[in-house]
Amino acid sequence: MNKGEQFQKGFTLIESLLVLSIFLILSMVTVVSLHPQHSVLQDEAFVTQLRADFLYSQQYAISHQDDVSVVLDTSQNKYYMIAKTERPPIVKREYSTNIHLIEGTMPLYFTFLSNGNVNKFGSFLIQTEKKTYRVTFLIGEGRFYVKEQ
Repeated sequence: MNKGEQFQKGFTLIESLLVLSIFLILSMVTVVSLHPQHSVLQDEAFVTQLRADFLYSQQYAISHQDDVSVVLDTSQNKYYMIAKTERPPIVKREYSTNIHLIEGTMPLYFTFLSNGNVNKFGSFLIQTEKKTYRVTFLIGEGRFYVKEQ
């Protein structure tokens, strides 16, 4: 085996750089196309978490036979649920500044009573960059649902 045959078995530098550049271009296209999906997933995660926290607060009120106040604080982008004022909140969460809670026929503070009903009924809006959701609490039942507008 002479020197000429030894160099013909590998890839040249230009071939390696060409393959690497194609791989980088494909990677960049994938990252750019996934970025809009991130905000959609973040919005859906917020709505799902809020719904779960409402259900938890309602169940907490029923099981502990105590009123649970729900406060949606839009000025600080957080919400919390309090069972008694002298205790720490049972749920406290912050949310993205891209999510806006808009008061509708229901204020952004209400109470789950010890029987699971709410003291106020109506609806409010959750507005994200791409979607708007309506959260509706039904009268006298304590039931609620979240619907995309």
